Amino acid sequence: MSKKVFIFDDNKDILELCTLILEGAGYETKTSSTSNHIIEQVESYQPDVILMDNWLPDVGGIAATQELKKHPLYKHIPVIYFSANNDIKALAETAGAESYLAKPFDIDQLEEIVVSMIGK
Repeated sequence: MSKKVFIFDDNKDILELCTLILEGAGYETKTSSTSNHIIEQVESYQPDVILMDNWLPDVGGIAATQELKKHPLYKHIPVIYFSANNDIKALAETAGAESYLAKPFDIDQLEEIVVSMIGK
């Protein structure tokens, strides 16, 4: 059974790119352009890892990640924070994410960080 990656980003091109890269590497993916109702979205998919953008409409990536990390059933799911923001490391720490990936990234960087969080 393949590992599942949930990608949150409001940029359709980024969602498509990440889906192509990760499905090509053997992962199952699901995407969302909003982090509204984060618990319900994660509950319906049960991902092994989450890629969370910083700039999301309504509920931003920090608030969504913090909500997830407070939930007893989902706090263990690793979150990789990803953004083009210069302060990505600080944002990831504030959010409570386990790791971060600066945009723009290359295919190898994306695959390596996902593998480092959950394996193949």
